Amino acid sequence: MPADDIEPATAHSGRWASARAAERPDTVGDETASAHGTASTADPVPSGLTNGPVAPPQVAGTGSPSLTSTPGLAALARSLRERAHALGDGLCAAAGALVPSPAIAGIAQDRGAGMIPGLALRSGTASSRGPAARSRTRQPSAPRPPRGSGARRLYERVRRAWDRPLTAYYVILGSSLLITVLGLVMVFSASMITALTYDLPASYFFRKQFLAAAIGTGLLLFASRMPSRLHRALAYPLLVGAVFLMVLVQIPGIGQSVKGNQNWLSIGGPFQLQPSEFGKLALILWGADLLARKQDKRLLNQWKHMLVPLVPVAFMLLGLIMLGGDMGTSIILTAILFGLLWLAGAPTRLFAGVLGIAAFVGFMFIKTSKNRMARLECIGANDLGPAGECWQAVHGIYALASGGWFGSGLGAGMEKWGQLPEAHTDFIFAITGEELGLAGTLSVLALFAALGYAGIRVAGRTEDPFVRYAAGGVTTWIMAQAMVNIGAVLGLLPIAGVPLPLFSYGGSALLPSMFAIGLLIAFAREDPAAKAALAVRRPGVRWKTMRRRVKKRPSGER
Repeated sequence: MPADDIEPATAHSGRWASARAAERPDTVGDETASAHGTASTADPVPSGLTNGPVAPPQVAGTGSPSLTSTPGLAALARSLRERAHALGDGLCAAAGALVPSPAIAGIAQDRGAGMIPGLALRSGTASSRGPAARSRTRQPSAPRPPRGSGARRLYERVRRAWDRPLTAYYVILGSSLLITVLGLVMVFSASMITALTYDLPASYFFRKQFLAAAIGTGLLLFASRMPSRLHRALAYPLLVGAVFLMVLVQIPGIGQSVKGNQNWLSIGGPFQLQPSEFGKLALILWGADLLARKQDKRLLNQWKHMLVPLVPVAFMLLGLIMLGGDMGTSIILTAILFGLLWLAGAPTRLFAGVLGIAAFVGFMFIKTSKNRMARLECIGANDLGPAGECWQAVHGIYALASGGWFGSGLGAGMEKWGQLPEAHTDFIFAITGEELGLAGTLSVLALFAALGYAGIRVAGRTEDPFVRYAAGGVTTWIMAQAMVNIGAVLGLLPIAGVPLPLFSYGGSALLPSMFAIGLLIAFAREDPAAKAALAVRRPGVRWKTMRRRVKKRPSGER
């Protein structure tokens, strides 16, 4: 029934009927009777709405239906409208409970605009909306595309992954293990010719390095499970032991000199120990504990408490190392000292003063040694020199240049055949570039960069001052030593004679380095968010949680 015909009949049915009666007085009685008859017969129609459409009444004397001539049709229209509204509300509720979609929302909007659900397609207003509006109402709208480009979404995904609680823990563990394993492979490749030169088995140096890596793995696991209070308890004994061993090195008949540096102790058989490597770890733990205790007492605002006794003890270690002639280890120890002072918030003037004193002392040591001056002059050299003083630096560049993009192949390098000295220790990065190419060297750099970033993150997110100083000191140690070694191989820094951490041959350097990595892992695990994430991932907790959930289920549920 058209809605346009129903509304006028409700408002003007009385006046229109009077006008017709005035024009045709002979039909008034018939129309009145017809109206009464229609009203009486229309009463049961709404209850039988599902039986079919209602036939329109016929006006006497005409052959066409008249919807406005009787007041009973207005009541019928109102009843039909109410039932249609009720039916539409029920259908909308059922459809929304089953499949919520924008189409249901469109029906609700039409309902609020005064349209009849279910009869909207028959009305003139609905037909005037056009096919585009009807398709928008019935069909769900397409999902909106995510904002930003693909690179932006990738950046957001990577950023969210880096912000997870266990990111630093896994990055430290994974990068350190990858560096160690790749170092074992390269030690075996770079040391074969050197071992055969000394009439030793080809795997001689590799087996010693593998044994040191196995012991270092045990130290790493032990340190990663130790609480911070136990790390602090080890600080003073480790410092006293390192100083005692470094003093023994200087005693004639006990200390051993290797290639001009007297900084080794023989511990039986082919094994030797370099105490200065353990002095780095001792300075970090002892300095972190000292600064943390002073920070708790609010004493770091005074420069004398910041410098004493940290700087005098560090200078004592530097003096013992320089007595043996090891300039490279002295540089790394100085970098650790500056890292601790920077983390403690040393003023710029104080920091610059200590740096100036260290630079002056270092310059004097270099100036008084012809060997160190020759190394300083070989920075950026591209020829061997008159007496071959730049032989090692130039052949390191040759090894890197001949590697190309992907190298000559593992074990196929040529510089290790007697051309490049210390190919498996100080210049193992050059052999890596020759055999694995630019891809291999960039991979090593990426692993060290990830390790450094994770260490900085651990130091920056903790609230424990000891953890902050210790993590910052370890990160400074690893990254400074890697930069000095790689810079010397690239010809950007003088050759300092320090190994590449976790990568070069040398058990004395590998053991304290892996213990320091264990410290970083322990500090990363002590973060509250990381503790919660690790507790959830433990199998025991997961099993107990499932058992508790099973007990709470109703008896009839499976």
